[in-house]
Amino acid sequence: MKLFNTMTRRKEEFVPVEPGKVKIYACGPTVYNFFHIGNARPFIIFDTLRRYFEYIGYDVTFVQNFTDVDDKMIARAAEEKTTLRELGERFIKAYFEDAQGLGIRPATVHPKATEHIGDIIKLVSRLIEKGHAYEVDGDVYFDVSSFPGYGKLSGQSPEERMAGARIDVTDKKRHPEDFALWKAAKPGEDSWDSPWGKGRPGWHIECSAMSMRYLGETIDIHGGGQDLIFPHHENEIAQSEAATGKPFARYWMHNGYINVDNEKMSKSKGNFFTVRDIAQKYDLLVVRLFMLSAHYRNPINFSEELIAQAASAMARIKNCRENLKHIMATGSGSPVNVEEKIRALENGFCNAMDDDFNTAEAIGAIFEYIRDINQAFEHGGDKKSAGDALAALDKVLDVLGLVPREEAIPDEVLELVKRRQEARANKNYAEADALREQITALGYEVKDTPEGPKINKR
Repeated sequence: MKLFNTMTRRKEEFVPVEPGKVKIYACGPTVYNFFHIGNARPFIIFDTLRRYFEYIGYDVTFVQNFTDVDDKMIARAAEEKTTLRELGERFIKAYFEDAQGLGIRPATVHPKATEHIGDIIKLVSRLIEKGHAYEVDGDVYFDVSSFPGYGKLSGQSPEERMAGARIDVTDKKRHPEDFALWKAAKPGEDSWDSPWGKGRPGWHIECSAMSMRYLGETIDIHGGGQDLIFPHHENEIAQSEAATGKPFARYWMHNGYINVDNEKMSKSKGNFFTVRDIAQKYDLLVVRLFMLSAHYRNPINFSEELIAQAASAMARIKNCRENLKHIMATGSGSPVNVEEKIRALENGFCNAMDDDFNTAEAIGAIFEYIRDINQAFEHGGDKKSAGDALAALDKVLDVLGLVPREEAIPDEVLELVKRRQEARANKNYAEADALREQITALGYEVKDTPEGPKINKR
């Protein structure tokens, strides 16, 4: 398997730190609001990466954090006159609800910053002891000049970094690029005791501390959105490697930006959507399919037209599965040779995923298989062949998190279908047509096949 490493700017053969094991850290949400579709892309990407490593036999430990203390959290809690903890718990609960809708599995560990203050203080103390950090009036800053490799991930010049960084206006820092590891408490803010007085963590330090806590000092893959390359991931590298003297991560993976109707998403433009907004209009598995239909490193454009295309693609998946399930239940035809088609699917799927995690080409291999299977079972087939074909399809769909959710057909619809069959048997076609219209009005369609009626949700 080859992955594009942001650090080296080239594809590299994946070699894990420990044979047979993969350790992944992906940056999670700051839990002051519902997450938006831009956040959803990395959550989907790294969930799928984790699934693929498991599919090819690795033992995966996947860590995704919750930032539950920072300036946005504090401001929102004050605005709502609630506690930081209550705010965090509410939006962590909302994260899991929305993530489930997108088919995102819980990580192995979801650490919270506020539950790892001890780990953070130990790491900050270690950096001070090694001469990489300094304290001023209860604030602690990382001394960028003490780490010669600063900037190696982004590849930016000091001038570019200065222009792109969110630099605090303060005369406390030795150098404008120095960043906060620990912030002295302000009146009314949540704070924790530390050797430098009451305060709270800076943004970057939590990820280093929690990654080391659960994955060790060197991990296999660190990932997130392209917007995190600088300064967040650059700062993680500096503070982690300055503390340990070891590489922080072997591979850095970053997904491209998401635009809405070819424009950058922003509240001011009115094109800012949370996943909850989207769920009112679209099946979230359709959104997941849309997100995976482009290469993860490329920008992606969210539009009504492209979502409609993804909805049509999902309908093709559902129809193929329903056809196969119908044959599994009723089929009495001749055996269908599906072995060669299954091998072609598995080879095409893995070749695509092994080439820098190319989900777009992997989905293409799935639809080639669906086309071939639809043709092979066009006139029916036997139950075993249909079962083998469906199992192979679902196996790769599961890697992408795209197995359609099973929905039970309501008893009311089943009763109408039964009555329609009786009407047809009695040649009462007018009544059969009227019953079909009632079934349609309930959101279902019935197709007559040699093996009996087939019911699908419209």
